[in-house]
Amino acid sequence: MLSINNLSYYIGGRPIYENASLHIRPKDKIGLVGLNGTGKSTLLKIIDGDIQPSSGEVQKAKDCTIGFLNQDLLSYQSDESILDVALAAFKETLNLQQEIEEVLKQMETDYSEEIIHKLAHLQDRFEANEGYTIKAKAEEVLEGIGFKTEDLSRPLRTFSGGWRMRVMLAKLLLEKPSLLMLDEPTNHLDLPSIQWVENYLKTYDGAVIVVSHDQTFLDNCISTTVEVSRRTLTSYAGNYSFYRVEKAERELIQQNAFENQQQMIKQTERFIERFRAKATKSNQVQSRIKALDRLDRVDEVVNDEVAVNFKFKFSQKSGRDVVVMEHISKAYGDIKILENSTARIERGDKIALIGANGKGKSTLLRIIDGSEKFKGKREEGYNVIKAFFAQHQLEALNVNNEILQEMVQAGSKKTETELRGVLGCFLFSNEEVFKKIKVLSGGEKSRVALAKTLISEANFLLLDEPTNHLDMQSVNILIQALQQYEGTFITVSHDRHFIKGVANKIWYIEDYQIKEYPGSYDEYVYWKSQQVAEIPKEEKKVKPIPVDTQKVHDPIKQQAKKDLKKKEQDLEKLESELMGLEEKQNVLEKEMADESLYADAEELSKVQSQYENNASMLKKLTEQWEELVGEIEQLQLQTN
Repeated sequence: MLSINNLSYYIGGRPIYENASLHIRPKDKIGLVGLNGTGKSTLLKIIDGDIQPSSGEVQKAKDCTIGFLNQDLLSYQSDESILDVALAAFKETLNLQQEIEEVLKQMETDYSEEIIHKLAHLQDRFEANEGYTIKAKAEEVLEGIGFKTEDLSRPLRTFSGGWRMRVMLAKLLLEKPSLLMLDEPTNHLDLPSIQWVENYLKTYDGAVIVVSHDQTFLDNCISTTVEVSRRTLTSYAGNYSFYRVEKAERELIQQNAFENQQQMIKQTERFIERFRAKATKSNQVQSRIKALDRLDRVDEVVNDEVAVNFKFKFSQKSGRDVVVMEHISKAYGDIKILENSTARIERGDKIALIGANGKGKSTLLRIIDGSEKFKGKREEGYNVIKAFFAQHQLEALNVNNEILQEMVQAGSKKTETELRGVLGCFLFSNEEVFKKIKVLSGGEKSRVALAKTLISEANFLLLDEPTNHLDMQSVNILIQALQQYEGTFITVSHDRHFIKGVANKIWYIEDYQIKEYPGSYDEYVYWKSQQVAEIPKEEKKVKPIPVDTQKVHDPIKQQAKKDLKKKEQDLEKLESELMGLEEKQNVLEKEMADESLYADAEELSKVQSQYENNASMLKKLTEQWEELVGEIEQLQLQTN
């Protein structure tokens, strides 16, 4: 269906691919894996035609269509409802529908046999395209990836970037291209939505290429793994777990071959060196020299895995009870999160708090931290020292600091050598520790913020989505670090591989109560499946809402709708201001990167002042944006 032959691609003289080849067949389910920066997203762009290779070619069948979900779609906006945006996947069918409507209008004055025949023909084509079911299909996919029925009529522009990305994913799934390419599709999905997409891809009729850091997602929906490494593509005939085992076996064989060859080379070189001066051995010496020149050298295996081994220091252990919560209630207006709920965290607990978005997981984490208002009683145990990691802490990093400097200022009292060791575990080695925070990617900033959290002397960690922006290697590093952590932690995460690796208890919110399963994630999944199997079929049926209740006039809901409209207008205005500030920030950063600026101290001071003022305003407006989005989400729930 599609072939990549002898592909080479260079960026500024640096090779990303050299003579790489890959053949994609219909219905292949491929996971594209490799370290960050090896060119996974670049390969997808080359296949899509956005980037032209330096040499080689990409050949595809005439009937091959490509659908590409990438992070650039985050910026796509439209005044159309999300249902209409998704329905655009059925372009041909929608055109037929429009033609039918035009013919029906024409038939109001024209009853000719030609018009009637044309209408019949169009209706046959419309039915053949399953035109009467496209709306139901679009609704099914949108609701499958997390949208509520009442959300479907809302304009796309009113949703945040992550939710807009979900809409674009739905559109692509409905288009059903011959080759579906997904770049980090789970980044903006909660656990139920991830599982829905997995099931959808398993039965997808076309071929699929997925780039993802979610190892469980890859295990569940791919059948072939292609590794991007050393400027080439290597295929493994199995899912991600199979790839890990098979790669280890291949590397063992390669390493043995390398060591045997090195031993043979040394023996040959010793023979040459020993008998080089002897005339009677000259033919044998020359023969061996030529043999070494012709030798096809086996490469030594380079281990990409990083083993984490640093000690967590506690100035003191906590008491047996870390946090005790009794009769906890929390609500946002009419929206209940918790009601008269009780829970206890004990020393040594490794808790994963899971569930769909909107259930109140992050709210509960803040209640546990003591930073969220609530009704009820929360008591912190003896000698508890907390550290809270959340995504907003990435913005709290001092952008003008170097990485090592930022770690020193964390106040852990570790020596520079110890801090370098910790940073090495988090993939910052040698001169990389002197990088400025402002030049780091989102994933690199996450690693710095996590390292700062872990070097604190806290004996109780609260981690809100710690694997966001991390690649597979970084997730595995975090798992190893937390496995060595002797304190207590609770984490909110949708990454099942991460949860499986660190949790000994599972928490979830159900019926406004904090529920606990005292075991691993795999045990929890099995227990949950058994519970579902025991529910009688009658109880599984969703009871329809009585028609009468849908017509009741609710003055509170009407006011909420008015408030929602105003808030959405405020959000649109605020987003426009943010875009202006971000553009200005980019301009200022380019100015500061110009070496000539540093020759003029007065101009340098002026630009730095503008940069800091702009950054401060950007941070302030971003906080306002987050607060406004939270208010809008609450109003949306009230209007439902």
